[in-house]
Amino acid sequence: MKTSSSDLRRKVVVAWLAGVVALTLRAQGPAAPAAEAAPAAGPPRTNNGRYNVPRPAHPVAILPALPAPEDKSFYAEREVPHGRVEIVKYQTTAGQEKQLHVYLPPGYDAEPDRRYPVLYLNHGGGENDTHWTAKGFAHQILDNLIGEGKARPMIIVMPNTGHLVTGTPPAPGEDDACTQEYLKDILPYVDGHYRTRADRDSRAVAGLSMGGFVVLNTGLTHLETFGELYVFSSGYWPDMLTRFKANIEPLVSDPSLNLRLRTPVYFGVGETDIAYLNSMKTLAVFNEHGIRTFSVLSSHGHEWLNWRRYLYQTAQIMFPEDR
Repeated sequence: MKTSSSDLRRKVVVAWLAGVVALTLRAQGPAAPAAEAAPAAGPPRTNNGRYNVPRPAHPVAILPALPAPEDKSFYAEREVPHGRVEIVKYQTTAGQEKQLHVYLPPGYDAEPDRRYPVLYLNHGGGENDTHWTAKGFAHQILDNLIGEGKARPMIIVMPNTGHLVTGTPPAPGEDDACTQEYLKDILPYVDGHYRTRADRDSRAVAGLSMGGFVVLNTGLTHLETFGELYVFSSGYWPDMLTRFKANIEPLVSDPSLNLRLRTPVYFGVGETDIAYLNSMKTLAVFNEHGIRTFSVLSSHGHEWLNWRRYLYQTAQIMFPEDR
């Protein structure tokens, strides 16, 4: 059979390409066996390849927006049912008489069989148990939220923890003086004198500035007692942050921690707040370990204008019902 000139040219090109491939393979040497794929980092995967992350009992709530800085209506006295604030005395195990401000929600006296969750709300440095009502208007914020159906009726306990709170993270298993007074004196008094739901799922702890250390030193280290943690304008100083990281490592490394938190740990701070850097660096310790958190950056600084707004925001997500 006669071969055309075009067929001949095609065969020459194919032979030349085959030679190039052969030379390349000889230069590279024998092919290495395929390496096994390294297992993916992170949680174990299910059969369909997706991460098998345990689902918390309560999904992340949608945080309501903060009121505008100039808004005073959310803590103004309105035509809604009002709770009441009691000032009560208790005896510490050290023999000291101290007092609490206690907010009882609307309807507390009218429903003698009803029990309530409790928010333990802590003041800042140089203040006392009077300040969350005198300057924070906590009772009026809750009256208005409950009246609008935006917050669950709750008891609020406002203790005087001055001279007890410390910015030093306690060593594992070693409770500081504030934690001891909470566990030995404050909680037993409250549960013994009020119709509380005396379990961890029905207790939250919040605090501003120095009161934020009550949340971190007492609440975080006793999650068998408190189920929700809210930090307002607070965080450890640099020289204490290293100790906090070391002390808290076993807790935040526990994969079940997220399942124990009723809501994500809340950090709220103002953009000009003196506690801004401390707050962000303390928050980062939780985020580095994948702990559920809310991080809220507001306007303004270290002042009641912000702390009232943080209470308004967080009271609306406290004590989630089973969903």
